[in-house]
Amino acid sequence: MTLNIRETIGGDSALTPTSGELIYNIIQKEIGTNSAIDLDFKGIEIITSAFLNAAVGRLYAKYSSEELNALLHIKNISSDDLSILKKVIERAKEYFIDKRSFNERMDQTFE
Repeated sequence: MTLNIRETIGGDSALTPTSGELIYNIIQKEIGTNSAIDLDFKGIEIITSAFLNAAVGRLYAKYSSEELNALLHIKNISSDDLSILKKVIERAKEYFIDKRSFNERMDQTFE
């Protein structure tokens, strides 16, 4: 299945966690049936980490990197936005592997 982000969220800006939640629910439904899904970012002009956290980052709470690498594919994303996505994924992996340790490190960073 190919999920056109622009059509699904109704615009060219992927900004809010609410829009990300919509995408997350669709992704989760597909992956939950072991079906592959392509996220197509064609026509998306602006992407925030808040959107990507809600849409993709949360998946790491339920699925392994191996499962997501096999079933979730990204298409037509700019190199700048891909960079943001990679950071979101990296943080999500760290967080969901060891929430307590991650939260402690974050608390120490912002004291």
